[in-house]
Amino acid sequence: MGKDPQLEETLSKVQKYLECFHLPLEKLQEISARLKKDFNRGLGKHTHHRAAVKMLPTFVTATPDGTEKGDFLALDLGGTNFRVLHIRVNEDEQRVMKSQNCAIPQEMMVGTGEQLFDHIAACLGEFVNSQDLKGQTLPLGFTFSFPCEQKEIDKSILIRWTKGFNCSGVEGEDVVKLLKEAIHRRGDYDIGSVAMVNDTVGTMMSCGYKDQSCEIGMIIGTGTNACYMEELKNVKRVEGMEVKEGENRRMCINTEWGGFGDDGALKDILTEYDEEVDRTSINPGIHTFEKMISGMYLGEIVRLVLVKLTQEKLLFNGETSKALLTPGTFETRFISEIEKEDKGVENTKKILADLGLTSNAVDLHIVRLICDTISSRSARLCAAALATIVNRIRVNRKLDHLKTTVGVDGAVYRKHPNFSEELQDMVRRLAPQCDINFIVSEDGSGKGAAMVTAVLCKKKFKRLNEFNCA
Repeated sequence: MGKDPQLEETLSKVQKYLECFHLPLEKLQEISARLKKDFNRGLGKHTHHRAAVKMLPTFVTATPDGTEKGDFLALDLGGTNFRVLHIRVNEDEQRVMKSQNCAIPQEMMVGTGEQLFDHIAACLGEFVNSQDLKGQTLPLGFTFSFPCEQKEIDKSILIRWTKGFNCSGVEGEDVVKLLKEAIHRRGDYDIGSVAMVNDTVGTMMSCGYKDQSCEIGMIIGTGTNACYMEELKNVKRVEGMEVKEGENRRMCINTEWGGFGDDGALKDILTEYDEEVDRTSINPGIHTFEKMISGMYLGEIVRLVLVKLTQEKLLFNGETSKALLTPGTFETRFISEIEKEDKGVENTKKILADLGLTSNAVDLHIVRLICDTISSRSARLCAAALATIVNRIRVNRKLDHLKTTVGVDGAVYRKHPNFSEELQDMVRRLAPQCDINFIVSEDGSGKGAAMVTAVLCKKKFKRLNEFNCA
């Protein structure tokens, strides 16, 4: 597009509305410093109860070294479907022998906990039977992608339901116990030891099998979260795991960084659009950071900006549509489609037409700019949070320079054309003394859960009292 005075004037006005999303390097450094304080609060013995960033101990104390082997079951529950997998691990590969998807009916998502776990146990039983595994008692890696407080590797208390689930009788209860009780009610099969795994931990562990320097897991998808290997001596909230002088013991910490800002720590960077997304969400005041970053909310932020600029007569000749005014109609995947280098303009035209909007060349340019601005803010905020982790690991280990690997998963990271590049570029600027490699996880919640179980089962032969593997 050549220089057009009218376009330049319109873009200048639009940029003023988008300024609130721009976060310079200095501001990102400040945000990282705030998160660092929250990490300490979450790890503290007397402060973790009121910490916005929960820093939950996972009781995973080792990453893979490539010598793990055996057959394992994995159960992955994190949304409206769950998966059951049979995974074989040997020194050369992690192989999914078979997997099966099972749907969770909408009414079951808000029914009783007993109904839900009976359904899971039934599907697991069908799978075990279909794979001729009934006579075996295989260890199970259980990925349960909801905020939990882990008490032991096989004991995990649900803090609260998210993602549209609200089953009664589960919050405050041990989900491993509920699963085992449902299996025992059936009485037609059994499972071995259960390792409870957060999906972020699974991401780290599945990548750690390929790259043994992987000590961080990060997810940027429907939600966002990260985990990393922390020095055990800093995990003050865990009782009975004393570390001797000079001993380098570690534990994986599930940060639950989506809650960053729930105490008002990010108030200065929240926009009116973020506040509206929060106000109309199913969990107002909770997961502030996640709502600025993740796939569940990015599309809605864009929609609210589009509505605002249309009302200000800077888009679509000031004419909205019923679809544009309806929450949830602008899907996050549209952002990736609009920002594609080759088909971006074509995609934008189709998306806007499907939303009942009449657009011209200037509108297409502005819509692209809005999407780019909001996805860029997401990538930069993620970079600030990740920089907090890598800088912390480097300082913890008293290193001048840290070389580490981050295992990553999630549709926003995987599918957005520029997100991963912008995140990586920014985290390197925020953590200049760290050499960071990124690996995209292959089935962290399935293979990763099996890897957690495999590592623990291997340790069992060295320390029989630590983990009981059938």
